[in-house]
Amino acid sequence: MPKDRKLKVLFASSEVEPFSKTGGLADVAGSLPIALDKAGVDIRVITPRYKCVRVFGNEARLADKVPVYFINNNKYFMRNNLYAEKGGDYADNLDRFAFFSKGIIEGLKELDFKPDIIHCNDWQTALLPVYLKEIYGKQDKFYGKMKTVLTVHNLGYQGVFPKEGFPKTGLGWEYFTMHRLEFYDMVNILKGGLVYTDIITTVSPTYAKEIQTAEFGCGLNGLLSERKGALFGILNGIDHEEWDPSNDKELKYHFSALKPEGKCKEKASLQKEAGLEQRQDAPLIGIVSRLADQKGLDLIARIINPLLDHDVQFILLGTGEEKYHRLFEEISKRVPHKASINLKFDELLAKRIYSGADIFLMPSRYEPCGLSQMISLRYGTIPVVRRTGGLADTITGFDPDTTRGNGFVFERYDAWEFFDAIKKAIGIYKQKGLWAKLVSNAMKCDFSWDKSAKKYLEVYKKLI
Repeated sequence: MPKDRKLKVLFASSEVEPFSKTGGLADVAGSLPIALDKAGVDIRVITPRYKCVRVFGNEARLADKVPVYFINNNKYFMRNNLYAEKGGDYADNLDRFAFFSKGIIEGLKELDFKPDIIHCNDWQTALLPVYLKEIYGKQDKFYGKMKTVLTVHNLGYQGVFPKEGFPKTGLGWEYFTMHRLEFYDMVNILKGGLVYTDIITTVSPTYAKEIQTAEFGCGLNGLLSERKGALFGILNGIDHEEWDPSNDKELKYHFSALKPEGKCKEKASLQKEAGLEQRQDAPLIGIVSRLADQKGLDLIARIINPLLDHDVQFILLGTGEEKYHRLFEEISKRVPHKASINLKFDELLAKRIYSGADIFLMPSRYEPCGLSQMISLRYGTIPVVRRTGGLADTITGFDPDTTRGNGFVFERYDAWEFFDAIKKAIGIYKQKGLWAKLVSNAMKCDFSWDKSAKKYLEVYKKLI
């Protein structure tokens, strides 16, 4: 590629913040392209036009710069939700996202955009590398030199369907084999993408290693091990302008690593709103999470009562499995003066917990990347995490002797090892000088998208 020509990338995602969102994929799709644009990439984004998309026409922009194109199909996308309704996943999800993948490729000529690389994300776009190599690239020289990158945000979601639906992909039965899209006599869309894409990325270096093991590989660890030469782990980032305690309009008080005084005021304000006693001497422990086993809620359930026997306060925000709703409702009734339980989704309260709590719990069973620990660091709230996935790549245990580190880490998925890590955090909290140093360390961490964009740019250049 000539040095004076910009690298051209099409970023394909089934959800993009602020247009559509169910989880972290939308955050990545709404932020990473902006950082890549700053890094000099000619990048465009393409996504379905869902019912929730509130823009005029079939094009919008991210940060007034990056073009976002929408693929229309009223039958497939004009629905109240993106992938599922209360009864479960939409029955025609295979049809919907096969159409989306083909539409992306066929739409390039209409857009008059010939990318060097199509960056795919998760199973919803994983048929695209298959189509590009086996159909479009063979039939039309326009597509012949295009490369693909496929990012796996969570290997637990693979797009698995009954084999009777395989013809809906538009592929012949010769592609339904163990070396292509067959998976225990089912159709596995993500597997097809992993076989055919030029490069595979995941959302943290540790997760890239973990998914090559039987414990975390979700049945695809053999394939991923075979392709390890094309597998890269790149840590997700956060928008440092959006998450900035020194200039956050949703906070009542502002603070920074150099001027941390406002954090105590934020804590007192949160305590008052949550119905807790306004005490600076008692650590306020926060959780903002989906209430599910994957997030380590079973560990929290085992230690919550002995934890509340300590001189601490506790605030939780989230929804999820009914067993956890019942547990925390009971705690709310039993110790309302020590625990504020909020079983709902509330972005403003989440922000207040990130900024006002002292300690943040993330004991995940597995965590491909995780953003909450990065946000809590940004707001000087110290994470206690299990060493897995992106948590292992972002949190380093605090050493009181060297005063290095930005949080507390435990190894085994064990409730009492987790509890020991929390007690260490509480012990350091009582030593105000050490705690101030730890908070300063946390707030100086840089997990901005600019760093991640440079890594992706290196991967792109490997293909060109």
